[in-house]
Amino acid sequence: MTKRIIELFSEAGISVSEEQAEKFFTLFEFMTEYNKNINLTAITEFEDVVIKHFIDSVLPFTMLEIPNGASVIDVGTGAGFPALPLLIMRPDLKMTLCDSLQKRCVYLELACEKIGVRAKIIHSRAEELGQKMREKFDVSTARAVASMPVLTEYCLPFVSVGGIFAALKSVNENVSAAENALKVLGGKLDEIKDYKLPNGDSRRLAVVKKISQTPTKYPRSSANISKKPL
Repeated sequence: MTKRIIELFSEAGISVSEEQAEKFFTLFEFMTEYNKNINLTAITEFEDVVIKHFIDSVLPFTMLEIPNGASVIDVGTGAGFPALPLLIMRPDLKMTLCDSLQKRCVYLELACEKIGVRAKIIHSRAEELGQKMREKFDVSTARAVASMPVLTEYCLPFVSVGGIFAALKSVNENVSAAENALKVLGGKLDEIKDYKLPNGDSRRLAVVKKISQTPTKYPRSSANISKKPL
């Protein structure tokens, strides 16, 4: 199985060591077993997990220059994507995982222990944590289905000026719809990269640069963010 993991990553242009492949396989086994009791993912077949979760989490970050030891927050991390695969590849990162469901946070603590990576797990709603940990991170990221204006309000307040928000999106996403949100929240769209996973699925990476401080009234409550996107 580890050999196949190395092959699939290689198809995506990513070099994975035997040790890293073993950690990915350990994560696959642990997640799919845990998934029988707590709903973490609908994707459970081995190659699907490797491509649609692991490679999908790592590949976009090979297109970014993230300094050694950078502080990163994965907002609404769910089952730990992109954070856990990213930590397997980049253990130097100071990673924080935020999720609103306590059961998932328990799983994430155990998963980190299983694969031997260090991370801070915080049980919190993103909009509440965004007020407490304002502009504390070099990078915020999310692999979420929320629209870009909504996701930007959840994620950009965490980023310090000069840092980035990396949004992992579908190619159907209209990133330009977040133009006003970016202006209000102190961001600027730096680049959009479209790419494909080894199975042919298309993805889009939107990179937002934090150019000025986010006004203190943001992020708003989740109800306001959803009802009245910026």
